[in-house]
Amino acid sequence: MSLSKELLVRSENKCELCGANENLNAFEIAPSTENIVACATCIDQIENEENVDANHWRCLNDSMWSQVPAVQVMAWRMLTRLRSEGWPQDLLDMLYLDDETLTWAKATGVGEETSNKVIHRDSNGVILEAGDSVVLIKDLPVKGSSMVAKRGTAVRRISLDHENEEYIEGKVDGQQIVIITKFVKKIG
Repeated sequence: MSLSKELLVRSENKCELCGANENLNAFEIAPSTENIVACATCIDQIENEENVDANHWRCLNDSMWSQVPAVQVMAWRMLTRLRSEGWPQDLLDMLYLDDETLTWAKATGVGEETSNKVIHRDSNGVILEAGDSVVLIKDLPVKGSSMVAKRGTAVRRISLDHENEEYIEGKVDGQQIVIITKFVKKIG
């Protein structure tokens, strides 16, 4: 990718993220076709998460204030990716992006919380989703009744407890019951 004169003038011949003035390239900010000027170090760390040096990105303290939306988007994405370091969260709290720019920044899925998502797994570790069918792998007495849900019973169209990964719900013999996930196996 060659750098256009317009990009070089705008960036003052330096990386718009860290300020380096060597190994500069145009870097496209997906999903748009807008480019920023970035050095080889920044591009490598953006594209390869395993190469990220959090201290390198302290430069965003300055570049996040750029008037160029594409630079703001990249600053937001890197700060979001590094937020567990502590200091990036402080910068994110100060960073203001208008609605359109924030939508662009979030377009690649950076920043979506996956660590807080409750994931239900059956006795074999297979992920369960709402609407799945499971089979009981053990006779289960149903609390509050004399009923016993027998081993081998199929439970169709389960629903998930969104607060506890160990609980699902389903109908057994016409009665809606809560079932502990370690006692079921996903079928079909």
